[in-house]
Amino acid sequence: MEFDMIAKTFMGLEPVLAKELTQLGANNVQIGRRMVSFSGDKALMYRANFQLHTAIRVLKPILHFKAKSADDVYEAVKTVDWSKYIDNGKTFAVDSVVFSDEFRHSKFVSYKVKDAIVDQFRDKTGSRPNISVSNPDLRLHIHIAEDDCTLSLDSSGDSLHRRGYRQESVEAPLNEVLAAGMILMTGWKGDTDFIDPMCGSGTLLIEAALIARNISPGVFRKQFAFEKWNDFDKDLFEEIFNDDSQEREFEHHIYGYDIDMKAVNTARLNVKAAGLTKDITIEQADFKDFTQPANKSIIVTNPPYGERISTPDLLGTYKMIGERLKHAFTDNEAWILSYREECFEQIGLKPSIKIPVFNGSLECEFRKYAIFSGRLREFREEGGIVKTDEERRAMAEKHRFKKNREFKRRLDEQAEQETGDIRTFQFHSFHDGNDDQFRFSSERKTGDRRERDERKSRERDERDERPKRGPRNQRDRDNAILGFARRDMKRRRKEERENKWKKPRDKRNDRRPNDED
Repeated sequence: MEFDMIAKTFMGLEPVLAKELTQLGANNVQIGRRMVSFSGDKALMYRANFQLHTAIRVLKPILHFKAKSADDVYEAVKTVDWSKYIDNGKTFAVDSVVFSDEFRHSKFVSYKVKDAIVDQFRDKTGSRPNISVSNPDLRLHIHIAEDDCTLSLDSSGDSLHRRGYRQESVEAPLNEVLAAGMILMTGWKGDTDFIDPMCGSGTLLIEAALIARNISPGVFRKQFAFEKWNDFDKDLFEEIFNDDSQEREFEHHIYGYDIDMKAVNTARLNVKAAGLTKDITIEQADFKDFTQPANKSIIVTNPPYGERISTPDLLGTYKMIGERLKHAFTDNEAWILSYREECFEQIGLKPSIKIPVFNGSLECEFRKYAIFSGRLREFREEGGIVKTDEERRAMAEKHRFKKNREFKRRLDEQAEQETGDIRTFQFHSFHDGNDDQFRFSSERKTGDRRERDERKSRERDERDERPKRGPRNQRDRDNAILGFARRDMKRRRKEERENKWKKPRDKRNDRRPNDED
């Protein structure tokens, strides 16, 4: 029997996730914001959790209803026969997301859902299930947008990006789901060598090996939430778990490099934990010493942005990246994820496509560079393709995208997508009268938040319309980054000089304006 499901992902990875679900055999696949809806049976739900590379979580909606008060939520939730989902004496937890004028506090909504479930058990049996936040037997999720409410079962448990192979990590590690999504965006499936010259803890390398060999990322997980459900089919899941018929041989190799020996050792430890040492080689090396690889290769890398990691000479690093790609990576392609526009400018190469994605709370771009020797005209005359027709169409829309960009507004109240993946999820309204078919509308803001976002949007549009003057030389570019720090330092030094020669104040003679003699 088929039922509706929702797979969560990061902003920018929705098309990749939709393609993965289609390849799994999902029906009614529809793309939303940071999610993809689909339908399938129990086996598909198990496979979605076990095999998807770009899903954070898989939800199974079980109740749609209208509510204008907390009592309405309570009564609606109480209509569900909860004995089908949880046994008396077991534990459960409720997560909630609320965008409504009527419901101001998400925790209050969670309490009403909890009360309805507990009271139903008390009325029927005289006893009740318990609450467990850390490791519940059943995890529920309720979403309220104005008066549209959806209650779902969380089939995943811990976020699916927690694969289980990471033993240690470096500072600001790349999320596993984002790493897999980046690789799938390139179209690489193991047909060439793979190189990450700034590999950090090795996340891109390991995710590349899993994709190249078509190994399910869930193979490292200890447990999924659906394994605790009353209707869990152990034999069916064991069949899915042990089916390696789709795995394939990888005839090329994956190389990782990092200038930091600690990062190299960490990456090697993680690769060993994943059982992929045969496919991945990691060495200590500085990218400035990179030489032309012997075989056809692709570079996918995530250089430092100067945000969460302090990087001396940040712009010089990106200038070096562009120089190495131009002179030591010809006839190949490189994909680079970064945050700052001035960093991309230092690369000095023209990208053939720019894809907006989020790395945590940072609105980044993932850019492709086709590296060729000689002049562009000669390369094209010889039949070389810099941009495909699809890339041309995508690049033609880049200005429209930036004008209507809403990523930052939607994440004002979430610091990190990794830690808020359930609570930042946006369900959407169902207006066709058929709960089996989902149609998703844009999320609705309420109250002061809407007014604040509209004001910020107007200010942002006004700034965009102002003429902009870019930095003219290297020194100006450096000052663009360091200017605020320098001005702040001068201000502090001036205050210190003034305070040094200021006479000490006699507190006994201090008088407030309203003091009376």
